Amino acid sequence: MAVWAIGDLQGCLGPTERLLERIGFDPARDRLWFCGDLVNRGGESLETLRLAYSLRESVVTVLGNHDLSLLAIAERREADQRKVNPDLQRVLFAPDRDQLLDWLRAQPLAHADRGLGWMMVHAGIAPKWDADTALAMAAEVEQVLRGDTRKGLLRNMYGDRPAWSPGQRGTDRQRAIINMFTRMRYCSPRGRIAFEEKGPPGTQQPGLYPWYAVPGRVERGLKVVCGHWSSLGLFIGHGVHAIDTGAVWGGKLTALRLDGDELRVVQVPGRPQGGT
Repeated sequence: MAVWAIGDLQGCLGPTERLLERIGFDPARDRLWFCGDLVNRGGESLETLRLAYSLRESVVTVLGNHDLSLLAIAERREADQRKVNPDLQRVLFAPDRDQLLDWLRAQPLAHADRGLGWMMVHAGIAPKWDADTALAMAAEVEQVLRGDTRKGLLRNMYGDRPAWSPGQRGTDRQRAIINMFTRMRYCSPRGRIAFEEKGPPGTQQPGLYPWYAVPGRVERGLKVVCGHWSSLGLFIGHGVHAIDTGAVWGGKLTALRLDGDELRVVQVPGRPQGGT
């Protein structure tokens, strides 16, 4: 059995299929970890989501910011749903949309396999959260997303404030947790996210650090694989393996093998710029 983590798909079906072929993926034997953002921008979000769903017995995916956005839009009026881009509209008005979205909404914000020694998130982990704390924070939001009160959370999850604080309650707390897991790139030593900073390290304002390199951060106890940060590219350091290599922007789609003693990276070309 092989366990592979794959970076942000963002509706790029062709590169996804080619990558699965390159790694020799066998759903009867192997396992896939998707780092989130299955949908949006690539032009084939419906087909990509259907592929992930068809492999669901062999797949773990964490929720990314684009996945959560799709789930939020799905709770709005039909007239509002028709205002989003055509790629997402094809999901929202597909005959199997409820099946696909119910499955997507049931996915976690963080996943860990202590036997493998790995943890997966979409964007990052708060500097003061170890693996156990991160999983507990994720579980708080996952419970709401899977329950009857999800509409309130999905309607109010957007926003950069407030910054995370352990004493928060309600939607403010849930929004702050979501931002940590799905939107973080840089933050201050206290964990305040700099949402406007999106470039590679070295381009950020003084006093900000990549989330994985904040001074005084706690030990997470597990290796971390993540996506989200395409301008960072393939990065391995500080116990973190970032594998969003910009497939939707004309870069590459990356797979990282998680089992075994040696890391193995496999890449295929992403979507051609201007392609569908």
